[in-house]
Amino acid sequence: MRIFSGFRDAFKIPDLRKKILFTFFIIGLYRIGCWIPAPGVSISNLASQLKGNGLLSFLNLFTGGGLQRMAIFGLGIMPYITASIIMELLSAVIPKIKEWHEEGEIGRKKITQITRYMTLVLAMVESASLIVSFSHATSSNSQPVLPGMTWAKGILITLTLVAGMALLMWLGELITDRGVGNGMSILIFSGIIAALPGELSTLYRTVMARQPVYLVLIIAAALAIIVGVVYIEQGERRIPVQYAKQVRGRKMYSGASTYIPVKVNTSGVIPIIFASAVLQFPLIIANFFPSLKGFANSFSTGSVAYFILYTGLIVFFAYFYTAIIFDPFELADNLKKYGGFIPGIRPGMPTTNYVAKVVNRINLPGSLYLAAIALIPAITFVLFGVGQVPFGGAAILIIVGVALETMKQIEAQMQMRHYEGFLSK
Repeated sequence: MRIFSGFRDAFKIPDLRKKILFTFFIIGLYRIGCWIPAPGVSISNLASQLKGNGLLSFLNLFTGGGLQRMAIFGLGIMPYITASIIMELLSAVIPKIKEWHEEGEIGRKKITQITRYMTLVLAMVESASLIVSFSHATSSNSQPVLPGMTWAKGILITLTLVAGMALLMWLGELITDRGVGNGMSILIFSGIIAALPGELSTLYRTVMARQPVYLVLIIAAALAIIVGVVYIEQGERRIPVQYAKQVRGRKMYSGASTYIPVKVNTSGVIPIIFASAVLQFPLIIANFFPSLKGFANSFSTGSVAYFILYTGLIVFFAYFYTAIIFDPFELADNLKKYGGFIPGIRPGMPTTNYVAKVVNRINLPGSLYLAAIALIPAITFVLFGVGQVPFGGAAILIIVGVALETMKQIEAQMQMRHYEGFLSK
């Protein structure tokens, strides 16, 4: 009942109500754009082509079905996410970008501008590669996916998809500025939610056709997975920090006690996306070199090699990405600069080593948790022949993460106006 009363109280606040309604309005525009196809595309033939391609099915899930209609928003917001990840990685190897990170608002504007340009380039490359791939492909009824393809039509479709991507990027920034939550995350969240009914329907038909009794077990497992993901995503290791007493003028201020939160899943959903992309490389190369198809099929979904390699890649990328975004040396330096210290640990390198040790230890269960969630679609594929399920892989992590973060932002604004939030005790 507290959730419903929280929604009621949220709509009582005029400013917050406007933000929520504006966010829903932008989501509505996004969903309309996902149903408007680009010119010269055979929607029915394209949908049948996606069924046999794991990478395209993965991307189609994040676009809310927009890719299977080659809609104006068919690329979704993934090119922007990819560009943001690339800029994050480059900040670890290019000192200039790292300086921009430390410059505050001015530096963030420079990084955002470069990320936008990179997004447009990635969107152009992705749309052109999709057109080339589909122009040579045929559907299950041997009809061309993109009939009558010419250079002029290919350029038109490419420009349509890139323009739709640019418009979608702008809509996401509007949500961030004038709506509720992070706009890019909200758009990905709405796309996955829009694809849920189709995924649930496919899973239901497949399970009922084989063994109806499994349906109860699947529902119970889905609820247990959602509860587990929420619990672990909220979990954190708190490193205690004590600040020394300070003298300002004629007054002495006592040292404050606080903590450094280290999340169990520090790297988020990034390792799953990276690992999925790496596993698709053999299948992409096999399209150009048919002699390698046998080798590529050994890493197909459901094989033993797939389970082992996928798990190893997720663990590796979890440690790799955490090492980039979490710098123990910088943290220890900031603590020393502002008079803070970890009780029982000397400032400087001992603090750096201690924080690095804590992060590395907590990364192992966090990465194994990510691998377990990511392998759920592969397990359901082996058992029921369904590869995309709404309660496994990156989808459930994004749904839970975005929902929790958005609810926290709404709750913070409600508590500022003396209302109880959704998560208040």
